[in-house]
Amino acid sequence: MPAALLDQSAPSSRARGLRWRGMLSVLLLSFGLNACGSLPQNVDRPVSYALEQPAQTALGQWVRDRHAADKARYPSAFTLLSGAPAAYGGRLALIEGAQKTLDLQYYAIHADTSSGRLLRELVAAAERGVRVRILLDDFHSVGTNAQVLRLGFVPNIEMRLFNPLVGPRNSTVGRIFSTLTDIHRAQQRMHNKLFIADNVIGIAGGRNLGDAYFDQHESGNFIDLDVMAAGPIVRDLSRSFDSYWNDQRAYPVSSLISREKLERMESAEQAKTREAVQASAAPAAPDSASAQHSRTIWDQKPMDLNQAPWVWAPAVVLADEPTKIALEGEGPTPGAATGAAAPGTANAATREASPSPATTEEPAPAALPLEPPGLRPGTGTMAVRQGASIAPAELQAETVVDGLLTMMGRARQDLLIVSPYFVPGEDMKQAFAKATQRGVRVRVLTNSLASNDAPAAHAGYARHRKELLAMGVQLYEMRSESADLRNSLSSGSGPGASRAMLHSKVLILDGSLVAIGSMNLDLRSQLHNTEIALLIASPSVGRVATENIEAALTQSAWKVELVDGKRLLWRAPQGSGLEDAHNEPDVSLPMRWLLQLLGPLAPDHLL
Repeated sequence: MPAALLDQSAPSSRARGLRWRGMLSVLLLSFGLNACGSLPQNVDRPVSYALEQPAQTALGQWVRDRHAADKARYPSAFTLLSGAPAAYGGRLALIEGAQKTLDLQYYAIHADTSSGRLLRELVAAAERGVRVRILLDDFHSVGTNAQVLRLGFVPNIEMRLFNPLVGPRNSTVGRIFSTLTDIHRAQQRMHNKLFIADNVIGIAGGRNLGDAYFDQHESGNFIDLDVMAAGPIVRDLSRSFDSYWNDQRAYPVSSLISREKLERMESAEQAKTREAVQASAAPAAPDSASAQHSRTIWDQKPMDLNQAPWVWAPAVVLADEPTKIALEGEGPTPGAATGAAAPGTANAATREASPSPATTEEPAPAALPLEPPGLRPGTGTMAVRQGASIAPAELQAETVVDGLLTMMGRARQDLLIVSPYFVPGEDMKQAFAKATQRGVRVRVLTNSLASNDAPAAHAGYARHRKELLAMGVQLYEMRSESADLRNSLSSGSGPGASRAMLHSKVLILDGSLVAIGSMNLDLRSQLHNTEIALLIASPSVGRVATENIEAALTQSAWKVELVDGKRLLWRAPQGSGLEDAHNEPDVSLPMRWLLQLLGPLAPDHLL
């Protein structure tokens, strides 16, 4: 186990660099820079799949017992992990309860205190005989974070990198240069997030693994949302995982870097840290805030699954296929998310829509039942009926985001969207326009410039703001320093006051159909990144999620309005004591100027 994960707490960061690099790529591409280096050939990738008989595990037995005790109508259950303690404790519970397999798929795993404890628990699970598979996007595995890759050399743990980048891992500057000279590869990332135990209980949502995603970073934390799923729907999540794991775009860590190289990198990082401490007047011992945040993580207990508010409901999985990311030398693969299910697999919609004889769970809403025919697990195909049957072909979707746009077309009364990075393309704007013309109330919560960790993405959103307001879309922008928002959306508390950054990805249709996943409503998620989402048809889940989000809209977000058809006005949150603003609130004038200068340089699809 890498010492970096045991002894160090590296600052967590997000992919703000990728979005800024999208802007820089406009300049670099004009010089015709080509990628340097190449990936290894003839790589050995042993094929493996999710546990075939999950019902025979302790977690499988727990699901059966809970289903019987609740006299549930539907075979799968869901509970929202709306706070950092619940999200962290939920993952600990899955590691503790797993007997056979643990499958993790993430865009980023940071080498810090929060990840360190989780990864040590994974090593302990592997030592007791659990097979652990970790699939990680390669964008962040550089510098200190590269030490996470040492898990790939732990017995009973397999680790693969998806769509790896060429270039050095011990130099952030070198990685940036190699990224900028291979923009096509760098722009296409595996953004999926899954945490699955014994193929019977799993977590999906927006969180990566790191301090900032569990409300433990001292300077800034992401407000995020996960959902834990139990039952047969998890098999569809696992089918998606397997399709990525066994794909030729996934490279075993050992084919890309040696354990000895990682050890040398760790020694060099430790030497740099010692030199920095010696050159600083600050003491080497952690300060009280750091010590408190470490204690918070160490004191966190696994979630008691019996105490969670489970809701049994019909659901489907929307998942992009790995072929959405082109191989080296290829262009984007059209229609990459429309592949067929693996031979012999059951239809997820059929399983979820077939009721058990007895039930105490409320039925699916009459306007939004899931129609059995037409769903292919692991694809972006879904079938939703609203008052009348809809042919499956009518709802064929090539990507997860396309599937969500199809959902919007079926809204009757209300669309509530949370998307931290919100850069709508023409088809998205058309979907919003059609919805408002039908009388649907459309509300979008996104980051303000002050709360956005990716300012370039905000520049892309800002250029569409007046058009969206003119068509009737209600826009809300999150405040950057907002304990109220953390309380309303995450119910967590970190190590003192810190910058709050929205990271949840949620869509609620008519209060009854809820989509939670890794996707943003932007062209990056639609065109470049692979994504995954759970669609849950439940008024109960919809009510809880809606209440939390609406509290955030009124208490913790600026409402943006269009005055006289040309001027923007930011209405202050209720009870905040703040004044309305006529410019981007809570940011300096130089930052506003910088965005106005750099924003037009990059097209929307690169942001």
